[in-house]
Amino acid sequence: MAAQLLIRTANAVELPDSLPPLVRRIYSQREISQPSDLELSLAKLLDPQSLKGISEAVDLLEQALIRDERLLIVADFDADGATSCALALTALKAFGAEQVDYIVPNRFDYGYGLTPEIVELAKLKSPDLIITVDNGISSIEGVDCAQAAGIKTLVTDHHLPGSELPTAAAIVNPNQPGCSFASKSIAGVGVIFYVMLALRARLRSTGWFAERGITEPNLASLLDLVALGTVADVVALDHNNRILVSEGIKRIRAGQARPGILSLLTLAKRNYATLAASDLGFAVGPRLNAAGRLEDMSTGIECLLAQDESEAHTLALQLDGMNKDRRDIESGMREQAFALVDEISLDGDALPAALSLFDEGWHQGVVGIVASRIKERCHRPVVAFALADAHGASDELKGSARSIQGFHIRDALDAVATRHPGLISKFGGHAMAAGLSLSRENLEEFRAAFAEEAARVLSPELLQATIVSDGELTAKELTLTNAVLLAEAGPWGQAFPEPCFHGRFRIQQLRRLGENHLKMVLSPPDDDAVIVDAIAFNVSEEDWPPATATEITLAYRLSVNEFRGNRSLQLMVEHLLGSS
Repeated sequence: MAAQLLIRTANAVELPDSLPPLVRRIYSQREISQPSDLELSLAKLLDPQSLKGISEAVDLLEQALIRDERLLIVADFDADGATSCALALTALKAFGAEQVDYIVPNRFDYGYGLTPEIVELAKLKSPDLIITVDNGISSIEGVDCAQAAGIKTLVTDHHLPGSELPTAAAIVNPNQPGCSFASKSIAGVGVIFYVMLALRARLRSTGWFAERGITEPNLASLLDLVALGTVADVVALDHNNRILVSEGIKRIRAGQARPGILSLLTLAKRNYATLAASDLGFAVGPRLNAAGRLEDMSTGIECLLAQDESEAHTLALQLDGMNKDRRDIESGMREQAFALVDEISLDGDALPAALSLFDEGWHQGVVGIVASRIKERCHRPVVAFALADAHGASDELKGSARSIQGFHIRDALDAVATRHPGLISKFGGHAMAAGLSLSRENLEEFRAAFAEEAARVLSPELLQATIVSDGELTAKELTLTNAVLLAEAGPWGQAFPEPCFHGRFRIQQLRRLGENHLKMVLSPPDDDAVIVDAIAFNVSEEDWPPATATEITLAYRLSVNEFRGNRSLQLMVEHLLGSS
């Protein structure tokens, strides 16, 4: 699908003159409203007390510690859930909890969240208090079941609530009604980190640590987990999230990450000393997520909890193997999905405003990735469905939805469910990603209703793919120094995107790497003395420049290429915009 090029405009905010000119320009084109937005020290974090329910949560946890109650953490089965679980376990044990354990639902057997079935499983461990991390805000029935069994529940979550909240003893979720916490985009791991900050402050004030001879834990040691979970969950990097990610990355670069994270970085061939947020999102996160997608996230959680380097490496190897299997499964599903889209229409502009795809052979744990791939190709909201029971014993379908800017996917599902009662069994999620269940016999009706809702909300302009550029760079700005400056000016991520530029170049050399990677040596059209390397990965044949091309237009990022101890500038090509 053809894409239009948009160039970011600068905001009117006054930024420090001490910033390098290119960095100042990039910041002015981001969501920076005041110079203090650039200050990323822990002292600038939002106050935990602005979280609604935090005092009640701390009361519960303090009493649980005093009474030596049995604590059970119920985690989600993705990277955010795994890091949340590892953080809660580590912090509570450091606070002196003697009886703390966890369970994580297997998505294929129990589904998402604190379901009644999970409560039955939890009862085998006889907990006094269940603590949900990265889930629970929609677990109405599960919390009721726990309550009926005499088990208290503390819900910590960040997902959007429905019209009804669970009757938990305490709820900490910045998106619940009446919560004044400014960072509505905080990940689940960030929420439980804040709860542990508030609990430590309470325990400090009551003399808990001194009375028991416990060294007060430095919770900054948990920021590697917070950074990983936040980036992997693709939440918006607002100011508060950038602080959490920046401080976590600093610890990882200093070699102060837990052995499991360092092992995953090693297997992904990433240097922890030069780590970027994108390494967490594209290298560590997928390996951790693979456990929850294919088997059981407990392997991922144990990897994050491991203190012994050998044990951590063994578990990381298992995760790496699962990720390779996941990629193989995804590859086949992706090609099938592309074929389904081609069947709908050979002309992308004739596609419906939203797509709902299903194949009986699709893997439930991988449909979310497939939905993302189709969304990127077609620039439309997509739901990919799989059988809830791979053996076909049930007619229930489970779908994973991904959206585009301008279409709030959870609200859209809510609208469909309201207009068509009984069509969707259950749903939940965020603006850009959601999950849902429905009966197979309802698929066609849902497909039509979902496309109708998208057509109602999305204008033709919003359905047009766009490439957003920070503008062009002069020949003098194409330097290794600027690449390093921009790398250090992050962390970059969702809603605070890494700088992308566009421009036309003369082709000095062009060759194919592997099957479909394009390696180039380029120079600006006005300065042949400046020579830069560039690489484009996974180039489709229709985009491949002709052998006679002498000039090419690119959208690209500045990157640092490290090879045999040498560093050089390399353009990472995001899009090929044309050649001649």
